[in-house]
Amino acid sequence: SVAVDLGRLRDVVCRVEVVLGTGTISVRHCLSLKDGSIIPLEQAAGTDLQVMVNGVAVALGEVVIVEDSTAIRLTDILPPPSTTTGR
Repeated sequence: SVAVDLGRLRDVVCRVEVVLGTGTISVRHCLSLKDGSIIPLEQAAGTDLQVMVNGVAVALGEVVIVEDSTAIRLTDILPPPSTTTGR
């Protein structure tokens, strides 16, 4: 049954990444980076961060402080990625 199969997956470890933003720079700019350099991002300030699990965007969230740690509060769960193959 599906419930039994999902039960086996409960302890699988997944890599979680939180993306602040994305942008592009030239190789010239990349080679000139140093402490204090600024890299512009496409996202506006205050935009929710993208939460990725195993390389798949699953949610959006905002930074929160929990005790002495940084965490993410989820603000929106994203729909699953399309599984169509274009047929």
